[in-house]
Amino acid sequence: MDTISSTETSFRDATADDVPVLVALVESAYRGDASRAGWTTEADLLDGQRTDPEGVEAVVTDPASRLLVVERGGRIVACCQLEHRGAHAYFGMFAVSPEIQGGGLGKVVIAEAERLVHAEWGATEMHMTVIRQRDELIAWYERRGYRRTGRMSPFPYGDERFGIPQRDDLEFELLIKELA
Repeated sequence: MDTISSTETSFRDATADDVPVLVALVESAYRGDASRAGWTTEADLLDGQRTDPEGVEAVVTDPASRLLVVERGGRIVACCQLEHRGAHAYFGMFAVSPEIQGGGLGKVVIAEAERLVHAEWGATEMHMTVIRQRDELIAWYERRGYRRTGRMSPFPYGDERFGIPQRDDLEFELLIKELA
């Protein structure tokens, strides 16, 4: 596995040319054996895919969204989706390459995402949904200032675009952070 030699981080919006690399990045962070190298894996909860080229391209081309790409050493190492929803923004499709998880990049990415949606869209809150069984991940977001709302939404059982559930009690919880 290549290591990423440069610690200089740059941000840009994704283009259609980035879609294959972004699909591979998201898959590597959440699904299969490769995801077990990092701590964000969902491999014990879900099999199958996390996203697909059509889903990523839809975010890239949606005028109300942007897919923020993070590069180090000339390689895409992280990404996140930002969607403008009026007074708040939605944060999703967050992935950091498993080989560099735990090194602080995720904190940098989420801080930049919050800064961007506040500065460019005037968003006063960031919203996200997280599988409620992901206690460690939710705790990480809580340390970044997000709060649990107790507002749940169903997992899309039967739609394999979102994965093949390994249990029957999955649901999403809405997390919210006030942006200053």
